[in-house]
Amino acid sequence: MNTPEQYRRCLVLAGGGFRFAYYLGVHAAAEDCGRKPDVLLASCGGAIAAAVIAALPDAEARHAWMAGPDMYAFLRAIRSTPRAAPLRTLGAAGWRWLRRTPAARIADLRRDYLFELPDVLPLPLPLPQPADDAPALAIVGARVLYEPRRTGERRGPQPPFGEVVFGQARVAALLDGTPAPAADPRWSAGAVDPVLRVETDVAPADAARISIADMFYFRSHDVAGRQYSGGVIDLFPIELARRLARDVIMERKMPFNPWLALPALRAVFGIDGAARLDHVHAQDADAWFDTRDARHVLRAHGIGKRIDWRRNRVELTVPPTQAAYAAQVRAQWDYGYLKGMAAFGGTQ
Repeated sequence: MNTPEQYRRCLVLAGGGFRFAYYLGVHAAAEDCGRKPDVLLASCGGAIAAAVIAALPDAEARHAWMAGPDMYAFLRAIRSTPRAAPLRTLGAAGWRWLRRTPAARIADLRRDYLFELPDVLPLPLPLPQPADDAPALAIVGARVLYEPRRTGERRGPQPPFGEVVFGQARVAALLDGTPAPAADPRWSAGAVDPVLRVETDVAPADAARISIADMFYFRSHDVAGRQYSGGVIDLFPIELARRLARDVIMERKMPFNPWLALPALRAVFGIDGAARLDHVHAQDADAWFDTRDARHVLRAHGIGKRIDWRRNRVELTVPPTQAAYAAQVRAQWDYGYLKGMAAFGGTQ
């Protein structure tokens, strides 16, 4: 099989949690500065933004969709599970922090999670005739390679997870033979298979739903009898971006939370997230947009968590009204646009 020509420019949308609307602002800045990407490589919340960008024709329509009633209703419908009892949640997090052995046991991704997502992720329907310059999608997820009966067992020599990219045939051809970055022994303890999987038969809505299914937060997602977990397995796939495109736009991310995120990555995927992030930040890219202050700047403009002691639940703090949610999205979009303009040399 002949390898197709690389894409011109890849924008990596590396997570974002519930602040994923800022990626729409970054993309709009890239367009305004003549740096429009023709492939989007996305993980976790970034996968939602990527799917919206690919489906709609312009920045205004994308912003309107993200701030609209369908996405708001989806977020309002997320519910805490019985496992989100505060003391249980804190105890489980503390145990993961204390236990230093990477991926010692097979995780229960079907039952051990805090929040129940609605079945369908609301995304705009693709245009009947996509624009010629619509970007291609490459969405990162984790393929579950173990049988359900092995849940809770000690990890054996066979890796329980595989890194997977969902994309079209051209994406698959460009990534053919690429090692899985999440399996690199510089940060991986052998729980991820070294062979990167690329799947072309998963619809973008399912791929995005898979990518947001972070362990311990949301249930794993099944498609065609296959089980998947989230794109957090590889939030910063700069190696894949280089295979896909000649120019690469990356994000400088804030460090992982050392009490929650780092132990969770280590416990499930056997990955040292801090070592992986340090390695990526030391690499060259054609442009970097810096969001290391996002948690501080957008503290009042994102969905957080709170404890409802009366209900004995950890809950998400979704804005109480559509207008308040739209204002949150606007603040995130503006933040991303400013960060993009700074990265691409535009006027702030």
